Amino acid sequence: MTFARLTLIAAAVAALAACGKKEEHAAAPAAPAPAAAPAAAAGGETVVKIGHVAPLTGSIAHLGKDNENGVRLAIDEINASGLEIGGKKIKLELVSEDDQADAKTATTVAQRLVDAKVAGVVGHLNSGTTIPASTVYNAAGIPQISPSATATDYTKAGYKTAFRVIANDLAQGKALGNFAVDTLKARNIAVIDDKTAYGSGLAKEFENAAKAKGATIVTHEATQNDKTDFKAILTNIKAKKPDIVFFGGMDAQAGPMAQQMKQLGISAKLLGGDGFQSPKFIELAGAAAEGQYASSPGMPKEQLPGFGDFNDKYKKKFNSEIQIYAPYCYDAVKVMVDAMKRANSTEPAKYLPELAKTDMQGVSGPIKFDDKGDIVGGSVTIYQAKGGKWEVLTTVNGAAAPAETKDAAKK
Repeated sequence: MTFARLTLIAAAVAALAACGKKEEHAAAPAAPAPAAAPAAAAGGETVVKIGHVAPLTGSIAHLGKDNENGVRLAIDEINASGLEIGGKKIKLELVSEDDQADAKTATTVAQRLVDAKVAGVVGHLNSGTTIPASTVYNAAGIPQISPSATATDYTKAGYKTAFRVIANDLAQGKALGNFAVDTLKARNIAVIDDKTAYGSGLAKEFENAAKAKGATIVTHEATQNDKTDFKAILTNIKAKKPDIVFFGGMDAQAGPMAQQMKQLGISAKLLGGDGFQSPKFIELAGAAAEGQYASSPGMPKEQLPGFGDFNDKYKKKFNSEIQIYAPYCYDAVKVMVDAMKRANSTEPAKYLPELAKTDMQGVSGPIKFDDKGDIVGGSVTIYQAKGGKWEVLTTVNGAAAPAETKDAAKK
């Protein structure tokens, strides 16, 4: 997640993340189908549809709505400022779908967006839905920018239509593993993952980094992403006496997990990724949130270029706090439209090559893509929950090892 705080098979409706189960892609990407054309003119304007997909129902609907709000804010701003491309007045139209954090549903709604002739898609939220959907978009030649899916498998397929504006799990897992050993001085670590592409992928990268630093993984447990009772797993972990418990999963589970750790008298701190670096985790965990750690791809929100203005506009429009990924969703729309302007066309086949050449400053920071579609030089920020909010401890640029920060190792 996040500035911390993000798939081909995936479990249903719960915390997948940046997130879903893994499945192998074909070696060679499918050839793109003919590009979708803009919709017929309406009121002197050409309507260009922008798709968005996230879980809008279920246990992480608060994250999905946050994503949708980021997209909507960008679209409304662009429409208000007046957009002209290829000599035509353009009106962007949001087409938002609910994939319920489910892989099968994700491919269904992806095809629905293709059939609706969207010019591009911002989404999906979870890796477990983003990855299978990417095959559908690639076959149709429609650009897809994920603001939150962090699993490395998303861009491994080599689809030229797939991009992300957030650091992946390789960067985040390494930053977390280094932080656990170098800063928190953890030597014995227990790991739990939620069996999704996000949770298991992040846990794997964390474990690799921690082991490389000399830590011992005393146990690696797995749960389902729709479970909230972890007492059996945590009782087993307590007997191992770990210094840290790492959880690869989302806030809907991390909150109850933190509470149950406290109830069982587990003194080890909980550490995780962007999946639970959210205000919702603190709400769900209550007093048990205090002192826990989580990371999120990107710089701290307050340090993001233009975040203050963005935050003010977001609160005014939606009367709510930003959860995690809204700034990245906002940037994804701006990146897409910038590529259309440079290509002088809203047709996917024509602006897609320009999308790959993106070099712009977004609310979330500088945005450039490598040849896989991953953001170049993505940073990772590590936070600690204190006094009912997340406080910044350190930011790692390009997944370098975190420096010793404050007195975190003593907490």
